[in-house]
Amino acid sequence: MKTCGISLKGPEKHLHRDHISMGGSNPAGTHISLNNYYLEMNHQPFFGIMGEIHFSRTNPDVWEDELLKMKNGGINIISTYLFWLHHEEEEGVFRWDGCRNVRLFAELCRKHDLFLVLRIGPFCHGEVRNGGLPDWLFGHPIQVRSNDPGYLAYAGRLYREIGAQVSGLMFKDGGPIIGIQLENEHMHAGAPWEMTVGNSSDWISSGSNGESHILKLKELAKDAGLDAPLYTCTGWGGATSPEGEVLALWGGYAFRPWLFYEPISEHPATEEYAFMDYHSNKAWSFNYDAKYNHEDWPYACCEMGGGMSCFYPYRFTVPAESVAAMAIIKIAGGCNLIGYYMYHGGTNPTGRHGAFLNEYALPKLNYDYQAPLGEFGQTRDSYRRLKRLHAFLETCGTELAPMRTVLPEGASAVDPHDVDTVRFAVRTSSGGGFLFLNNYQDHWEMHDQKDLRFLLELEGETRSLPARGGLNLTKDTSCILPFHFDLSGAHLNYATAQPIRHLTVDGEMYWFWYAPRGMTPEYCFDAASVAGIRTDFGTVCLSEGFKLFT
Repeated sequence: MKTCGISLKGPEKHLHRDHISMGGSNPAGTHISLNNYYLEMNHQPFFGIMGEIHFSRTNPDVWEDELLKMKNGGINIISTYLFWLHHEEEEGVFRWDGCRNVRLFAELCRKHDLFLVLRIGPFCHGEVRNGGLPDWLFGHPIQVRSNDPGYLAYAGRLYREIGAQVSGLMFKDGGPIIGIQLENEHMHAGAPWEMTVGNSSDWISSGSNGESHILKLKELAKDAGLDAPLYTCTGWGGATSPEGEVLALWGGYAFRPWLFYEPISEHPATEEYAFMDYHSNKAWSFNYDAKYNHEDWPYACCEMGGGMSCFYPYRFTVPAESVAAMAIIKIAGGCNLIGYYMYHGGTNPTGRHGAFLNEYALPKLNYDYQAPLGEFGQTRDSYRRLKRLHAFLETCGTELAPMRTVLPEGASAVDPHDVDTVRFAVRTSSGGGFLFLNNYQDHWEMHDQKDLRFLLELEGETRSLPARGGLNLTKDTSCILPFHFDLSGAHLNYATAQPIRHLTVDGEMYWFWYAPRGMTPEYCFDAASVAGIRTDFGTVCLSEGFKLFT
């Protein structure tokens, strides 16, 4: 028996919003706001589940079907890049037809009650030729990604064109667009100018002018009618994200083909699968180098690796387990807005003059990304795993969002090659919460963890999970187990199964659960809260108005 103890004693998460001005309402009175920990919808916790799909990389004939697949998979926010190159390949000639019809795409999001975040550049990257900048910019005497007046004139013109296309579709007008991302990885990463040949030739600058440039882009966006409750930027690598003006968004990738631009023989195991506390001013968190106090702003993600595109120097298969495990790591660490890049793959459009519009290190047309939904809409195992997780978040997200993260000692410093340490974390509030377990590690072979018992030290008691014996956590498995959980009026002390969702049919409440592979489902109730219990094949069925199914 291996016993893992953790003290859950301590103050509740301090929630505040006095320093945050982001938010807004639509004509129906729905209000979006933000506190220092999570998004709010009508002043209640809203757990955002965002998935990336690129409309210009997808056949418009299937947009509606694919958006419905995304919604059915639990996505409630769509994110998409708007690649400048795809719309103004020739200077002064904008195209909004076919797969470039952003207005139709946004209208379909509105039709199906999906929020939308537009990532409008001007620089996007996204493995697009020139990082999304048009070829014709290369020959102009301007400094791109800066406050150069010539560049800002072109950026303003682009934004005005976008604003005209989505006029009336902003959230304040009753539309779906709740967020605008400005630039991408500004002052962190560039991209090759595809006008030249080779990885060592001319590169687009990573940017200059720092925060003043992002603030100028925000001003141009508002002037163009792109007025949204939320403005965002990517934050990793020291990228520009002026505090209070934009919400910095984060992410993580376990498969990193860009490493192979350097002479290495194999991909290293990464730190992505150790539990972290991303919302603590004191704790260290891998790849989270925010310039602000971590507890003052939400840790939110827009680029958790939903897969990865193969590069010519590095070709690989992304296992489905890696996608779900990363989501569980981020959620356990205090992330209340998760976002996948990509959630839906696509196909690069071709240029008018024979040019391929991809970045040269990747396939010319394919941008399948091994995503949960593939290039042609095929559903993958990662889609099904995430759907189960998203159902849990839809059911329990309101209760989960305010809960603080608690880690056992040394959790965030676990060596990626350590196969013996049990990786776990807790999110808790008012004595209840969820135990997060992970036994997956990228680029390394894990083994089964057997006969585990978790001792949760609470105010006034120590809860053993399970009460007798131990549980098994098979390799590559990750899951979420509840404790002191209100189950439709019955008090569940703990379960060795993960809640999925509940339904009410003819006055009866049905709860559905996921039993992790190799783990025996067990449901321990407070006897005083239930009138009668019978067991059937390891599943507890409550006779008083609701039932459980595993």
